[in-house]
Amino acid sequence: MTLAQAVVAGAEPAELARLDVPTTYRAAHLRKDEVGTFDQDEPDKDVRRTLHVGEVPMPEPAADEVLIAVMASAINYNTVWSAMFEPIPTFAFLERFGRTDPRHDLPTHVLGSDAAGVVVRTGAAVRRWRVGDRVVTSPAYVDGEDPVVQHDGMLAADLRAWGFETNFGGLADFAVVKATQLLPKPRHLTWEEAACNMLCASTAYRMLVGERGARMKQGDVVLLWGATGGLGGYGVQLVLGGGGIPVGVVSSPEKAELLRGMGCPHVIDRGQFDDLADEKAWRRLGAEVRRLVGEDPAIVFEHTGRETFGASVYVARRGGSVVTCGSSSGYAHEYDNRHLWMKLKRIIGSHGANYQECHEVNRLISLGLLQPTLSAVYPLTGAADATRAVQLNQHVGKVGVLALAPEEGLGVEDHELRERVGEDRLRLFRPR
Repeated sequence: MTLAQAVVAGAEPAELARLDVPTTYRAAHLRKDEVGTFDQDEPDKDVRRTLHVGEVPMPEPAADEVLIAVMASAINYNTVWSAMFEPIPTFAFLERFGRTDPRHDLPTHVLGSDAAGVVVRTGAAVRRWRVGDRVVTSPAYVDGEDPVVQHDGMLAADLRAWGFETNFGGLADFAVVKATQLLPKPRHLTWEEAACNMLCASTAYRMLVGERGARMKQGDVVLLWGATGGLGGYGVQLVLGGGGIPVGVVSSPEKAELLRGMGCPHVIDRGQFDDLADEKAWRRLGAEVRRLVGEDPAIVFEHTGRETFGASVYVARRGGSVVTCGSSSGYAHEYDNRHLWMKLKRIIGSHGANYQECHEVNRLISLGLLQPTLSAVYPLTGAADATRAVQLNQHVGKVGVLALAPEEGLGVEDHELRERVGEDRLRLFRPR
């Protein structure tokens, strides 16, 4: 029996520790020699041309790292950027990292910033985790000896997004992570449900709830772009759970119906506002928010970037906040600065989440208070197709990928909690 087979069969920790680690493993990866695949002005940089699934060399975990057997993973937008080689090829990150850790500077880049699986090896300095532990991963890869990490790991000078700015990510049968990325797998979730949450849910938590974000309070009106997407689906839940008033923006009647099914009372169809670069459209958007809830948003939840940022700055209330964690429609933002300074608004940059924030999010998920937004599941062999679906915005919520898990629905340990939460809530984004 191989190590992978033993994990799937539920072997005891002693058996997992006894079996040999393979010298190669199956992974979704990029190839350095394909960096020039796309022309700069190419209209459709189809990620299926550059994202491959095949064997890559097995790395040796460092003293503060663990090797996990990945049961399931998920697609994040950083995998889309990676496979398009934008804004720069990720091999530039690996080359820079390779100056201090040569293991990462390879001709292949294994992608993926989410995973759920089983610990199969631990480094000599790892104390809190053991072979056989069922875990989920958080995405921040930091040096635990950097003093600022004790304050906020996201301020670390060498902060890296695992599986984007590092190698050996989660879209694979095995992955290498820092011990400080691990959290206990929620016992009532399947492998694929557990694997889809941490990057997006923790990012949304830091943006809205954490001390370093917008610090939402009860009664705050929150405008959320892409409210049924990977980030927005968790954002809406966090606003509702914290006593806020969500106003979700979506792009189709189907997404509007899903949003209402989540309990979001106020829904805006983005199609009403064709040209969001025009201040007249900003005014119409602001008027629609006031019609729905009677006031301007205290917080605007931003991640779409260039197409929406000017509108976000405009519609936030006097003294309100725009909190941003990304720019999926483009990095170069334009907005009218008068609406920022003259009305004392704030723009808050937010990136990922630190270990404590990830712990808090995982606790909410483990208690059944925050639900997965999983909408579709692909096999690892279909990782390129899964990434393409996200690239074309053909999805809602999160797109999962099965790695070693042979089928969906496995991994549930706490059936009683699952029954209390209810399949309708757990499967809201992919009804039967």
